Amino acid sequence: VFNLGLLGVFKYADAFLSLGNVLLHAKVKLPGLALPVGISFFTFQAMSYVVDVYRGKVKAQKNIWHIMLYISFFPQLIAGPIVKYHDIEAQIQNRQTDIKGVAEGVRRFVFGLAKKVLISNTMAVAADYFFGIPVGNLNSLGAWFGAIAYMLQIYYDFSGYSDMAIGMGHMFGFHFEENFRYPYVSLTVKEFWRRWHISLSAWFKEYLYIPLGGNRKGVVRTCINKLIVFFFTGLWHGANGTFVVWGLFHGFFLMLEDVLPIRKLPKAISHLYTLLVVCIGFVIFRADTLTQGVAFVGRMFLGWEFTASNMNLVWQQLTPSFIFMLMAGVIGSMPLKEHLLKLGGYSEKRKGAFYMIAQRASYAVSILILLACMLTLAGGGYNPFIYFRF
Repeated sequence: VFNLGLLGVFKYADAFLSLGNVLLHAKVKLPGLALPVGISFFTFQAMSYVVDVYRGKVKAQKNIWHIMLYISFFPQLIAGPIVKYHDIEAQIQNRQTDIKGVAEGVRRFVFGLAKKVLISNTMAVAADYFFGIPVGNLNSLGAWFGAIAYMLQIYYDFSGYSDMAIGMGHMFGFHFEENFRYPYVSLTVKEFWRRWHISLSAWFKEYLYIPLGGNRKGVVRTCINKLIVFFFTGLWHGANGTFVVWGLFHGFFLMLEDVLPIRKLPKAISHLYTLLVVCIGFVIFRADTLTQGVAFVGRMFLGWEFTASNMNLVWQQLTPSFIFMLMAGVIGSMPLKEHLLKLGGYSEKRKGAFYMIAQRASYAVSILILLACMLTLAGGGYNPFIYFRF
């Protein structure tokens, strides 16, 4: 009650009071409270501890400093990943650090920083530009560029922060679970959610979906449970209709995939289907209002006006840096590293010479990438992480 109460007051009070004023024709003054940074993450972590103790999964922590460290651990405090108490309990009391671990953590941090600074920020400029244009002035080409730019922006923004958090944790001897596993290679929406924001999906599954009954109480109840989970997944991001519709949109396609044999389609078709669903969902997610989101999707499929003025809006954003980072973003979203390591003879038992060479080279590359990030940050403006606001 306390943790959900914090969320309710700070994050949703204005929205619910505004809705009440409209429905009841009232004039209640909105509190306008500043939103504590990362509140959705640290409240969910605090609830994880309370529920784990209640279930008897872990013992109550008698050391207040240990529990405070868990809830307020700075690398992932602001924007995740969400760490469940039973996953990190042992590491809080017993962990080891060495030079190798610190070096691996720094390297992971640098690659995450590059995702954000080099790719996400470049995509953000284009996405903000296309979503800032009146929808009626966009043609289908501009709408698609805006949608794809935002898909890459939000992926590299959030996965970049997750990499930085995992890297910083690694420096201190903490080993967090992966939060992203190449979600854009998914062949179904269900698979997408096994790869996207894994910590949030796992939290809702463990603390909401399964307690509601999961898939153990018949088809109808399973569908209702999925809709409830995805309703709250959308609402977790904010008290805005666009977030809720985005969550229900994904919940609908998850239920649809329980009926239709999407997995039996040719891989190319099922992959295209998944990317299309995810792309449309993110347009709704990014839009300021549902009206803008629906209109933007309409322009993606029906905006066949290629006049000089419409095309000029597109050409302005197709700069060499945007095209280069767009290509880098698309390539980076695929598991090329894993395929290359397999070709080089990598396995858990036999890592091979190629793996060792690649490991050493990655440290040198990370230094060059860090310099590139520093130069980019020195010449640019402030650009916050998307998930700070959640």
